[in-house]
Amino acid sequence: MLKKERFQAFIDHFSENMPVAETELAYANPFQLLVAVVLSAQCTDKRVNIVTQDLFRDFPTPEHLASSHFDELFPYIKSISYPNNKTKHLLGLGKMLVEDFNSEVPSTVEELIKLPGVGRKTANVITSVVWNQPNMAVDTHVFRVSRRLGLVTQTAKTPLEVEKQLIRHIPEQYVHKAHHWLILHGRYTCLARTPKCEQCKITHFCRYFEKNLAKTPKTS
Repeated sequence: MLKKERFQAFIDHFSENMPVAETELAYANPFQLLVAVVLSAQCTDKRVNIVTQDLFRDFPTPEHLASSHFDELFPYIKSISYPNNKTKHLLGLGKMLVEDFNSEVPSTVEELIKLPGVGRKTANVITSVVWNQPNMAVDTHVFRVSRRLGLVTQTAKTPLEVEKQLIRHIPEQYVHKAHHWLILHGRYTCLARTPKCEQCKITHFCRYFEKNLAKTPKTS
């Protein structure tokens, strides 16, 4: 199967079977999404959603974060992975949003990555989810699934290399959805250690399946 055909099969399948694909993080506005994504690094969305219920109630705006301090904020996120660093990031993020961005979440990757705790992946998530910009955030699920399916080459060893290859081949109007397609497929079907290939509906264009499971040894 040619790469163009593989990408088309990917888009056709998920367009039909997952036409609505959205983040599983709970949020009501760009600020809340930004905070949730920062907290979600190496942590489950489920845990983040539990924590942000109280966090968003008591810190609903950048101003609330900016005027807080470590000992006040830390108890809200202490059950999140790396709570010390993330507490510091959120305090700095709130302050910078207030002082440099008029309390508005910036809409470009270049501006977003200036914020504490915000790297390229987080910036791509925000611009893709909030503004439907054709940016591809590559987390562990996207990295793993895109390589297994054969959407990117096995020589793509970094998130940025995977991002560039996906962007090159996915039509612009599908990029923001494709990000969620890959994440959700990796989260529920194409698991890291034990992929559920027997339940998967896209094995017909999956390189991993073709290489590891499609051919069974002949018995004499």
